[in-house]
Amino acid sequence: KKMGKLRAPSSCLLSCLLVLFLSSVSAVTDDPQDRQVYIVYMGSLPSRADYTPMSDHMSILQEVTGESSNEGRLVRSYKRSFNGFAARLTASELERVSGDKLIGARDYTSEGARDTEGHGTHTASTAAGNAVADTSFFGIGNGTARGGVPASRIAAYKVCTPTGCSSESLLSAFDDAIADGVDLLTISIGGKKASMFESDPVAIGAFHAMAKGILTVTAAGNSGPQDSTTSAVAPWMLTVAASTTDRSFVTKVVLGNNKTLVGKSVNAFDMKGKKYSLVYGKSAASSACSAETAELCKPECLKQSLVKGKILVCSSPGGLKVVKSVGAIAIIYKSPKPDVAFVHPLPASGLPEKEFESLVSYIESENSPQAAILKTEAIFNRTSPLIGSFSSRGPNTIAVDILKPDITAPGVEILAAYSPDGEPSEYDTRHVKYAVLSGTSMACPHVAGVASYVKTFYPKWSPSMIQSAIMTTAWPVNATGTGIASTEFAYGAGHVDPIASLNPGLVYELNKADHIAFLCGMNYTSNILKIISGETVTCPEEKEYQTRNLNYPSMSAKLSGSNNSFTVTFNRTVTNVGAPKSTYNSKVVPGHGSKLSVNVTPSVLSFKTVNEKQSFMVTVTGKDLDSELPSSANLIWSDGKHNVRSPIVVYTDAN
Repeated sequence: KKMGKLRAPSSCLLSCLLVLFLSSVSAVTDDPQDRQVYIVYMGSLPSRADYTPMSDHMSILQEVTGESSNEGRLVRSYKRSFNGFAARLTASELERVSGDKLIGARDYTSEGARDTEGHGTHTASTAAGNAVADTSFFGIGNGTARGGVPASRIAAYKVCTPTGCSSESLLSAFDDAIADGVDLLTISIGGKKASMFESDPVAIGAFHAMAKGILTVTAAGNSGPQDSTTSAVAPWMLTVAASTTDRSFVTKVVLGNNKTLVGKSVNAFDMKGKKYSLVYGKSAASSACSAETAELCKPECLKQSLVKGKILVCSSPGGLKVVKSVGAIAIIYKSPKPDVAFVHPLPASGLPEKEFESLVSYIESENSPQAAILKTEAIFNRTSPLIGSFSSRGPNTIAVDILKPDITAPGVEILAAYSPDGEPSEYDTRHVKYAVLSGTSMACPHVAGVASYVKTFYPKWSPSMIQSAIMTTAWPVNATGTGIASTEFAYGAGHVDPIASLNPGLVYELNKADHIAFLCGMNYTSNILKIISGETVTCPEEKEYQTRNLNYPSMSAKLSGSNNSFTVTFNRTVTNVGAPKSTYNSKVVPGHGSKLSVNVTPSVLSFKTVNEKQSFMVTVTGKDLDSELPSSANLIWSDGKHNVRSPIVVYTDAN
């Protein structure tokens, strides 16, 4: 629940942590007697009027030393002509300063900047964590963990508490981050979906970041697979959905008849194959509840005497709230999201519906049903990428002609660093350095890492150029499910391709004026425009602006009615960032739903120089749109080396 600030290695400013050795150290030790004085040089001073070097230096020292007081540690704070400090450090502390990555942390919650839950640590390390060998969650998922761009630096902005994230804190963090001169913002924060941009603090903050040349990468939300649930829908943000990798964590259940059921969880508890008695919730109903309610294992519905020491079986994950309090040794439940493995505080396995039905049939056919829950194992034959069932879907509920989410990235069963102060799951008492989490929060920093990677090679590229490069080079996706859940409303342009994003060939550019014109096209008043942009804006009365003509890398149009024939046009301009002399030919590939006829004028674009711009128009015609499924196609511009792909989506009110 933190906003992370990423610094591309090509930049300096706050990210330059150069340690000057004033005396030698003979051995790596944490003995206080072996502390020596070192200068930590941090480059030029930030231009922010409210920046206090001393506070920043103290924060870094506290993070490195783990001490709440820096008494006797800080020797001098340099704050007049450059930024830095001198401090007494041990050899291992010195290594952490010159390396460990986190160059600043701000708190807007009055709880302190330290991550006490683990979510912020997990997302930050996914974006830019150093490579660490032999990491795992109690042996599960063992391997080398590393962030998208290990050379980047991070500053964390803590804006959330367990009860939520205030608008005041969010905007304050944006204000500080922009003033700090950041290169990129990644925000893995969900919440109530805003009904308008002017009431969304993330959209407002991201607009100001965009105006200062800073790309904001946001999580789509975890309210899928329901339609129209994506919470981050402004076109000046890059919105990320969550998808699977080829690795899957499974937890097998071996029944007393030796039949094996395959479920999902991240179960680090080893029951050594020992079988325990099974008790179905409805068979242990208390007098306070019906058998049907007890089947769900709701609180106060189970007799402890009938459950204690057994494996509790529940027809919903709600039993996880009571399993320990009723004395059960483990739990097997029917999972509403059988594509995702979750960490639990005791042996557990979530079964898909058919497997759960097999379990119930076994229980009801045996006098003394038993089972063993095995330790989780990793398998690598999963078809991927598939969109996570939890990942929020479109269509866009505010700007209906902007396709959201924009892109998908790994966000299912992600192993990353975790705060030792947090617990890996609810009701857990364990403390770990690495944990497995799922969510668009986990997908978002993957894309932030890619964006930082692109910015490293092209430091002068605008946010829209980076966003375009990532979207137009994405892999096509075959989503799971039916209806909208299996279309571009689930995954946008496709699955992120880090290497291809470095060489997009063509990009779609946007600036602040383009976004203001877009908002004018949404009929926003001058007062609302001022709330979003922070300045007085007057929309031209004589000019009508079609929002679908925003120079966005994807094309989307919402139409009224599904039985009529239609014609829709999109105007776009691309900028050549590839070879100086190049020719791109257009190609249209069919997608979902009713067949669309797509005409591109001109069908060939010829460029003589780098940064040259060429415009084209896409005309889409069709009829009898499916009211349950949007129709789509893909426009591809190709010069034989680059394939610049843009999804085209047309849908109706019913969608």
